[in-house]
Amino acid sequence: MTKWPLLPPSSLTDVWSLGAARTAAATAAGSSFAAIHAHGSVTTWGRLDYGGDCGSVQGQLKDVQKIQSSSNAFAAILADGSVVTWGDSEGGGDSSAVREKLVNVQQIQSSGLAFAAILSSGCVVTWGFDNDGGDSSAVQGQLRNVQHVQSSTYSFAAVLADGSVVTWGDGGYGGDSSDVQHKLQNVQQIQSSCTAFAAILADGSVVTWGAPEYGGDSSAVQEQLQHVQQIQACERAFAAILADGSVVTWGDPLSGGDSSSVQEQLRDVQQIQHSDFAFAAILANGSVVTWGNPGCGGDSTAVQEQLQSVQQIKASRAAFAAILADGSVVTWGHSLYGGDSRAVQDQLRHVRGIQSSAFAFAAILADGSVVTWGHKCGGGDSSDVRSQLQKVPSRKRPHSEATGTDSLYIRQACDLQ
Repeated sequence: MTKWPLLPPSSLTDVWSLGAARTAAATAAGSSFAAIHAHGSVTTWGRLDYGGDCGSVQGQLKDVQKIQSSSNAFAAILADGSVVTWGDSEGGGDSSAVREKLVNVQQIQSSGLAFAAILSSGCVVTWGFDNDGGDSSAVQGQLRNVQHVQSSTYSFAAVLADGSVVTWGDGGYGGDSSDVQHKLQNVQQIQSSCTAFAAILADGSVVTWGAPEYGGDSSAVQEQLQHVQQIQACERAFAAILADGSVVTWGDPLSGGDSSSVQEQLRDVQQIQHSDFAFAAILANGSVVTWGNPGCGGDSTAVQEQLQSVQQIKASRAAFAAILADGSVVTWGHSLYGGDSRAVQDQLRHVRGIQSSAFAFAAILADGSVVTWGHKCGGGDSSDVRSQLQKVPSRKRPHSEATGTDSLYIRQACDLQ
């Protein structure tokens, strides 16, 4: 088994936030990470042309609050509400055309090759590849009082204050919701696969649109989609958690859309995570149930006995990493995507959070240091930035930092052309 070069945890210190850009293009075995330091500066590593090199904007990356990524570029929100972008210009790394509009930015969402920023006024500014939603001119007049934006790989969906939805981008992959527009009322939450969307309404029912084979058509399970609490999606399928803790799946059966083999085990489900083509569910007792493509982590039998008292799961394209209650980590899935962490297993202690790129994982420990593993070209080897990631003054995390854990922030977007 190939062992990729890895970085000792002492090399990365006082990092409180990580972002990752990733690509699934078959010829590009690369991705990159962006780490926000306690004082608000940023260090990047990984594939240079996909955001791993922020040298051209390093002087502007001060007091960074949040980072978002497309498939091959990053966008950072600063404390003053302005935005700095870098990476591949065609993937949103060049925001010069809309720079004057990017003021008082509250949130940023990304598709595969484009970004959408919500301003404090409730308006939206977009840039990047036009066909992936970088051009929102056709719906710009409707984008008012926007509360949230969700994205597929090729399009965006915005939820307005009145619960209605506005979509744009590639019409065949979720950018056109006209067939279900009359149903999109009182929308509470939207989730997306690579090419489709699923919206949870206030009554707990679900409306879907986009590519039918990848979850845009939920007619086969529509009667079961009642009292839906959460929806998670991989690239080609959806999984909904109902109020009673059971799960309903649809979409590509080989990618997790068929959970019949584990349906009896899916009880008291608390949360679901996904790789590209598989799902992993954490149950109330801290155990884990997996299904989908075995090569992408859908088969966890090799580590099933270790998966106890699981607190959190993260995923790369084809592997999973679970944090246990004692702060240790269990990994499974494809070894080249971070599914084999044996080379750093002794270092993975007191882990506070984990985030991933397409091919690698990065764990922040309780002392603020970082351990990375996975493919060396996908962010698993951060040795090139070792000199930059030294001890820095600590500070309290900004109140505006909206994260799912105490330590990390990431957006994972895939370009599956």
